[in-house]
Amino acid sequence: MSFKDPVKKALLISLGVSCISLSLKIVAFFVTGSTGALADSAESVVHLFAVIFVVYGYYLSLKPADDNHHYGHERIEFITVGVEGAIIIGAGITILYHAVMAMIYGVDISSLTTGIPLLIAAALINLVLGTYLVRTGRKHDSVLAISNGKHTLTDVWTSGGVIISLALIYFTGWLWLDIIVSLLIAGYICYEAYKLLRYSVDGLMDARNEMVDKALKAVLKNELPGGILEWHHLRHRTSGKTTWVELHTVFEDETSLVQAHEDATILERNLIDALRNDAVVTIHMEPKKAHDEAHEILKGANKKKSLDDFS
Repeated sequence: MSFKDPVKKALLISLGVSCISLSLKIVAFFVTGSTGALADSAESVVHLFAVIFVVYGYYLSLKPADDNHHYGHERIEFITVGVEGAIIIGAGITILYHAVMAMIYGVDISSLTTGIPLLIAAALINLVLGTYLVRTGRKHDSVLAISNGKHTLTDVWTSGGVIISLALIYFTGWLWLDIIVSLLIAGYICYEAYKLLRYSVDGLMDARNEMVDKALKAVLKNELPGGILEWHHLRHRTSGKTTWVELHTVFEDETSLVQAHEDATILERNLIDALRNDAVVTIHMEPKKAHDEAHEILKGANKKKSLDDFS
């Protein structure tokens, strides 16, 4: 794997730039003593660990299928996104804790003219990085790059909130703004974490991908190849850059196996071509008149579920 891989390059750049951004925020916190700056720094610490996990997940997702993982390793992307969401929630809780402590013990802020420029620099760096990651992820259909980019852009919003609050404190002396902004930041990043967790759970539960479903049905609703009369029991799930498709096709009873296989293979190719990424299509061929009689063999085969429960 070379650095010509744009997703790998983007994630490694993210890792390096995240270290720089975190360093600027830590210095800003120690200079100002702001709870908001501390919240921003805590979010960046979490973000750095999340990026490390994302890079690991990407490397693992590239491994081909093996004897223990017949469907490959791409499903790790859903787990990686979920862990990133859980880590972000941890940051939100940490920020809430420090905001409450500041409410109890008071706020002491200083050296704003030094701290604010440092936070502005960190925000601009993350803005460029986040935009780059999201664009790369969308161009190359990488969930990991997109989620990492969105997390980075979330960091920009948190930094922006802190910068505005510190600027207002500098001009007005209203120290309580620092606590309010910290609470708002905590709420915002927890909401963003929830969206990542929801995406992760949907992926792990094989929720239907609407774009894939629409593309597949567009092919199936057109004229079917050769002797294919109809189709049913379409199922599909997407892991990483691979979509697994299953469906049943119906032929006249007199159709030869050679002809049915040829027609099904043409349909398989059409379905693969309709999708942007790789696809593995499995087609079950059935006779029209003898369909029900043939399926009697399967009646009661499963111990607790009927065949329809899987379709």
